[in-house]
Amino acid sequence: MDDADPLAGFRARFVGTESPLVYLDGNSLGRPLAATAERLRRFVEEEWAVRLIRGWDERWFDLPLALGDDLARVCLGAAPGQVAVGDSTTVLLYKLMRAAVTARPGRTEIVIDRDQFPTDRYVAMGIADECGMTLRWVDVDPTTGLTPDQVAEVVGERTALVVLNHVSYRSAWLADTAAITRAAHDVGALVLLDMCHSAGVVPSELDAWGVDLAAGCTYKYLNGGPGSPAFCYVAARHLETFTQPIQGWMGNTDPFRMGPDYVPVEGIRRFLSGTPAVVGMLAIQDMVGLVEEAGLHAVRRKSEQLTAHAVDLADKHLAVYDVEVASPRDPELRGGHITLSHPRMQEVVATLWERDVIPDYRDPGGLRVGLSPLSTSYDELERGILAVGEVLGALA
Repeated sequence: MDDADPLAGFRARFVGTESPLVYLDGNSLGRPLAATAERLRRFVEEEWAVRLIRGWDERWFDLPLALGDDLARVCLGAAPGQVAVGDSTTVLLYKLMRAAVTARPGRTEIVIDRDQFPTDRYVAMGIADECGMTLRWVDVDPTTGLTPDQVAEVVGERTALVVLNHVSYRSAWLADTAAITRAAHDVGALVLLDMCHSAGVVPSELDAWGVDLAAGCTYKYLNGGPGSPAFCYVAARHLETFTQPIQGWMGNTDPFRMGPDYVPVEGIRRFLSGTPAVVGMLAIQDMVGLVEEAGLHAVRRKSEQLTAHAVDLADKHLAVYDVEVASPRDPELRGGHITLSHPRMQEVVATLWERDVIPDYRDPGGLRVGLSPLSTSYDELERGILAVGEVLGALA
């Protein structure tokens, strides 16, 4: 399978892939690119050290928007001027949720499912308390996820915002974003899409789907490194009317004038607040370039094949230990990972880590196999699944 893989050559561009370590957690933290080490060195020695404060005028000030446009073009299906990079995912989710509910005065409900990623739920809870709103919880099957029919049943004239994960963090369920967006828009509500588990591995069409707002991290399939800044998308039709709650100097008109009043600048820059993390954006540039070179649709094809092979291997080698596949079996209905369920998976993952086999664990009893198509080989995947079986056999 590796010999027949048209993307196999990209694996050598990642640091560490030549080692025997098995890394099956690319949906939590992607491997670093070798090119990034050189980019960081050049930045420190040639740009930061030589240009110093002049760097802001020459490149850094516009980097959050320039990188946002690249990310929009390569991965998000969005026209220029709608994506900015900066802040953490949590901060951006707060900004976007707060902007959305402010833009729908008189509406009192936020719709969100109970299996949504924890940060999304916690931020929504805080905003509901802050604004005197109600959360309309949707119960979903944790092996699948939120469906358009479920959304249509709960939205109404009180709904201000629907928050959904593009890919479920637990099951990898791939939401029908276009249909859910239509259901929300039919009642005048807005939609916020969390793309943390899809950006860089699942092609998206934010503009075509009609999504209002989106946010996602860059350290998973975009390989930006631990804590690399997240991105936000605000549809062009909202940019002149939506306001975000964290008013900082970078989002102000004429920020270097240091004037007495805050007047939000035109365009997506108004969703920036403080000084952007320039160093944190460097690795993202490398990975966006690599995804563009490989082609996101080719990345998606390999992702589907990798996850399908993982399911086949689990059926062949792990079902005997009563391991269940807790993800959709149809590759078109899941993102870039699968979850394998067993009551003792927490012990299994701890033992695997000691053996340099690195998946991750999510309650209840879920071992996640995260497959980053440009850095993960079929051989690596097979060695990992066989190791899971060896550990389960020893525990039996």
